[in-house]
Amino acid sequence: MGFEPPQRLVRALGRQYGEPAAAEWLNRLPALAGEAVSARGLDVERVVAPGGRSGLVVLVRRPDGSPATLKIAPSLAAPSLERAALAHWKGWGAVELLDAADTADTVSTTTTATDCALLLERLQPEISLRSLPEAKALLEAAGTVRRLWVDPPVGHGFETVAERTAREAAALRATDDGDGSLAPLVSAALAARDELCASSAETRLLHGAFGQGKVLAGERAPWLAVGPEPLVGEPAYDLARLARDRVEDLVAASSGPSSARRRVSRLADSLDMDGGRLRGWTLFRAVESGVRALTAGRRQTAELLLEFAGWL
Repeated sequence: MGFEPPQRLVRALGRQYGEPAAAEWLNRLPALAGEAVSARGLDVERVVAPGGRSGLVVLVRRPDGSPATLKIAPSLAAPSLERAALAHWKGWGAVELLDAADTADTVSTTTTATDCALLLERLQPEISLRSLPEAKALLEAAGTVRRLWVDPPVGHGFETVAERTAREAAALRATDDGDGSLAPLVSAALAARDELCASSAETRLLHGAFGQGKVLAGERAPWLAVGPEPLVGEPAYDLARLARDRVEDLVAASSGPSSARRRVSRLADSLDMDGGRLRGWTLFRAVESGVRALTAGRRQTAELLLEFAGWL
């Protein structure tokens, strides 16, 4: 089969890594996919569409006939980090890594062809928490993500929240919006990040990109997380993306500002978390994402995120 990448993946990789780098990997994708399938003796059913934004997702059958999912991601997406996190979670709250036998519990400093392909348990790719009513989705999401917050493996190579956000903060400081209208919001976000990093002592393994769309229906458990961009730090960072889920609905509602603040408070309360810390990380991550979207020319997305951030 041709392993044709869905257009959502093509667009996402282009935005994330630039068109030349994305095109180079996409040209090699059929060969990489064929190699991964052949090496594991898999039978291919179909490519999942629209699929994810970080790699090609293929439904396959293992040699014994059991269903599985093969994910193939570019080395720039650091699939070895995802592999290490999934191996450490061992299916607790997250999709199970089926080819974990040769996976160390630490992050390798080099990336091989094998690292780019992950054989995972079969979930239901078309059914995420976004299919549920908002209140139910948030409840299930909170119950799922809290299972992931475990001690990281000894000698791990994951980056920290401080390290990841330091790069993002540097990009924010260099942003020029022309008329300076974003300056107060950007300053507030940067101040929140600096204060949070200076006062945090918690170190847990985090999903890193957690949201309703990253939790899929399964058979072994009702809901399981997929697609981590793992790092270590305080759990409040991990909830910040979830707090702005379905932001388009919040912005469209007349009660948007009060609903957004209530959502942050409810999430913090449901997980016995400091509401101020969750608010701070939600502010920083929303502003950072919004400014990045604005820079990339995705104005509608940017306006939604920045309006949401202004309510906090």
